[in-house]
Amino acid sequence: MPLKDLLKKGSKSRRFSIMGYDFVLILTVIMLTVIGILFIYSSGITSLGKNVSNEYIKQILWGVTGIILMFVISFFDYRRIKLVSLYIYLAFVFLLLVTFLFGSVVNGARSWLGIGSLGIQPSEFSKIATIIFLASYLEDNSKDIEAFRVFAGSCLIVGIPAALILIQPDLGTTLVFFPILIAALFTAGADMRYLGFLFLIVILTGIFTMFYAWDLYLSDNFIVLGRIFSDRQVMIPFLAGIGILIFLAGLGLIIYRKQIFFWIAYFWSGVLVSYGITLGAFKVLKGYQLMRLVVFLNPQVDPRGAGWNIIQSVTAVGSGGISGKGFLAGTQSHYRFLPQQSTDFIFSIFAEESGFLGTVVLFILFSLIIIRGLYIVYTAKDRFGALISAGIVGMISFHIIENIGMAIGIMPITGIPLLFLSYGGSSLWTAFISIGIMLSIHQKRYRD
Repeated sequence: MPLKDLLKKGSKSRRFSIMGYDFVLILTVIMLTVIGILFIYSSGITSLGKNVSNEYIKQILWGVTGIILMFVISFFDYRRIKLVSLYIYLAFVFLLLVTFLFGSVVNGARSWLGIGSLGIQPSEFSKIATIIFLASYLEDNSKDIEAFRVFAGSCLIVGIPAALILIQPDLGTTLVFFPILIAALFTAGADMRYLGFLFLIVILTGIFTMFYAWDLYLSDNFIVLGRIFSDRQVMIPFLAGIGILIFLAGLGLIIYRKQIFFWIAYFWSGVLVSYGITLGAFKVLKGYQLMRLVVFLNPQVDPRGAGWNIIQSVTAVGSGGISGKGFLAGTQSHYRFLPQQSTDFIFSIFAEESGFLGTVVLFILFSLIIIRGLYIVYTAKDRFGALISAGIVGMISFHIIENIGMAIGIMPITGIPLLFLSYGGSSLWTAFISIGIMLSIHQKRYRD
């Protein structure tokens, strides 16, 4: 008999026992938090051995309160959240609007609400609010999950907070909402053509944005693809051509009923949507954010400016070798070559001091979170729980891939934190709240 069936036949008292917790997941996130505190401490040590930062103390406080918050949330029945999911979502949409109008500017983005040094990033918590409401919406429309209106409604739910965050402008946090949407739709059973369309838009928007940025700053050194966004003599024929192609493909589909016409219209519609998103993004993105995209293609075009971060980060990671330089013995961070070293580039410090072997251990810990999260998706008692877990797994996975990717130079720098390791209370609490919700889903998987 399968293990799942055996567990279901267990006594009622056993089902409600403390052993219902996923201790692998709990221990993993606690270990990662401890590692984060240690290397945040390391980031504050200078080459003379002097500690110039108290960030690790704040991280300890946020870590302890986050763990408490995780356990408190895990005791609540996640199904009750559905009743207020819309109100939670609307509350955070309102907070994002207030943040844009009256928030504090930190690192070039108006993304903080608070007084003085005390504040929160509503954009971090809005990810959880969006996941919960999106899960509720998809469950309520499960019978029509393959309908276009459900897909469009899902995009609207995710698109509203994403747009409000983009205009702050915070490109990194905005990007997190796309894997949340894709993971939830895939788990809900949405039409694969819609998911493919999302992937197409994400890929094309990334390509268009990087080429547009390159053309804007270094047009003499690269291809002229960026001119379709800036030169009206190129822009108008380009858009007219796309419009004609889509019209003819639609006409061909109606007359001849051939799938080839559908796919032609499908692709060029994705191009058109991506083009519009790219134009909108360039209205709100700052110059330094655009240069991050340029130096991703080639950091050497501005080695002492926008390319400095990538170059120093890759240098730090590579200098760690197999076994690392040892805790508190890194040079890139302690000589202050590495910018934003306790937040965006905490992985670079870790890799330099612990080496390849240490990063393997770190990858194993992060993999355990993803694996346990997927297991919770599979074993969830209801669709609502599975969809929440899927959204959380999508969010955490993207944070890991993007942050580590930008630290080793294979992803653009977006300022996204490495969950559980990077310094910051809002991102750490968001991570613990997410794990607390998944623990609740896991613990109550056999309850009536």
